Amino acid sequence: MVIFLIVSFLLFVTWTVINSFFMPSLPVNPSLSKQPLVSILVPLRNEEGNVEGLINSLKQLTYPNLEVFLLDDHSTDQTYDLLVEHTKELTHFHVIEGAPLPPTWVGKVFGCHQLSQLASGDYLLFIDADARLEKATIEATLSLARQQDAALVTGFPRFPTKSFLGNLLVPMQHFVVYFHLPLMMANYTKKSAFTAAHGAFMFFEKNSYRRINGHFSVKSSLVEDVEITKLIKKENMQAVLANVTEYVSCYMYDISKDVWHGFTKNIFPGLGRSYPLAISVVIFYAIFYVFPIFLSVYGVLSMQWLFVLPLILSVLQRLWIDRKAQQRLPLFLYMPFSAISLIIILIASMLKNLSKKGYQWKGRNYS
Repeated sequence: MVIFLIVSFLLFVTWTVINSFFMPSLPVNPSLSKQPLVSILVPLRNEEGNVEGLINSLKQLTYPNLEVFLLDDHSTDQTYDLLVEHTKELTHFHVIEGAPLPPTWVGKVFGCHQLSQLASGDYLLFIDADARLEKATIEATLSLARQQDAALVTGFPRFPTKSFLGNLLVPMQHFVVYFHLPLMMANYTKKSAFTAAHGAFMFFEKNSYRRINGHFSVKSSLVEDVEITKLIKKENMQAVLANVTEYVSCYMYDISKDVWHGFTKNIFPGLGRSYPLAISVVIFYAIFYVFPIFLSVYGVLSMQWLFVLPLILSVLQRLWIDRKAQQRLPLFLYMPFSAISLIIILIASMLKNLSKKGYQWKGRNYS
């Protein structure tokens, strides 16, 4: 068993390193011959803690041809008032009050749909309220989109984490992408089966977005980012999953409670609500990323150091990914406990789906 795990991890590490080279990065020194209008579109619901940081981030963007639409989705806190206050002297910023949520729509998706109807840009950038952009983000993204002739550029941001559960789970998004998604197939073919996306950063060419009927086409999806990316590929257009961590950060989930609800809402639906697939994931992570903890304890107590090697290799695999994702390096040492947390929250998400009670998020219930 130990030899099997060691050989497996040597293959895992090799695969992860090779796979990572098929994810392009946003260019460090982008240059553009043309500067088309870009619309930045942000839906917000109960985001009063993020308003100031979001506006400050958008104000310092250096791209000269921008319009910004901020939609308040019936917040019950001070989100709308703060948006108005912080943008009152910014002529290219527009604050919108959202319409009532229709039946069958997911709240964020309806917010994005309304924003898309207002946008005049040749490119549409949808971001979350907890996203923060570096000054040259638009130039870099537009440059890559043109290099790749992409209808969509998306990517998983850098994730500064604060809470205990956030430290364990949020960086695992990068791990799943770099390890489980064949990035050559995702970025260099139009096969929709090989798709990942992150809703905090979705940069569309306008005509391509309209061609798939935009967010209307995924109005009931809890994982609209992935579903809309699949539609792009099914229409034989290019979707690029890029390493955007040099330019984009996302401060997901301030507290562990929000981490729990957010991941519970997304993880099982993100697996297509497939129980066989979810159970396979649980077994896989239990064998390869939890069991080595017990092996290493036995190895230390018995002074048989070969038994510690699977755990070391699993941590090294995570280290490579965290460096690529610009994650705080001490977090790679949490890998076994991240795996345990992933298993627990996936089981909880499956049970929530079985209960038919739906998933709760920002005061709304979704089945």
